[in-house]
Amino acid sequence: MLQRLLGSRAQRLAEPLPSREVRITAYVVLFFLGAAVSLCGAFVQALWAPVGVLLAFGATGGLFYGGLRLTGTKLGAGIPLAGWFAVLLVMMAPRPEGDFVLAAGVTSYLYLFAGAVAGVVCATLPTRSGPGFGAPPAGRPRTVKDARP
Repeated sequence: MLQRLLGSRAQRLAEPLPSREVRITAYVVLFFLGAAVSLCGAFVQALWAPVGVLLAFGATGGLFYGGLRLTGTKLGAGIPLAGWFAVLLVMMAPRPEGDFVLAAGVTSYLYLFAGAVAGVVCATLPTRSGPGFGAPPAGRPRTVKDARP
């Protein structure tokens, strides 16, 4: 059932890559979505003890995997991870009044660890693009132009 929902590896790799402009726009939107999911997840994970962590983790993992599938690049999962982590850094710092959002507890640590692992796992899944910026995907022959005058 999961393979039917997500598709096989060959089906995912055969999908066309979006244009560069669409990907850049998606990266900006995904960064802010990662920040929003992080902010919401920090509060939700503490509200309902076992269910809140699962809900926050589901939203986090879904965003990272959705970004990977939307853009077809590893940055599609890495950019929302950066936004997610940046907001969590701010929320983990204690305020001058002594308040902080993420308390030292099992649910907070589980949310931090599981979210980070989900981001790293999604960023290492196979994609339609090459491993580097602008590098052609593996398996495709590069065309070399003749440089003779």
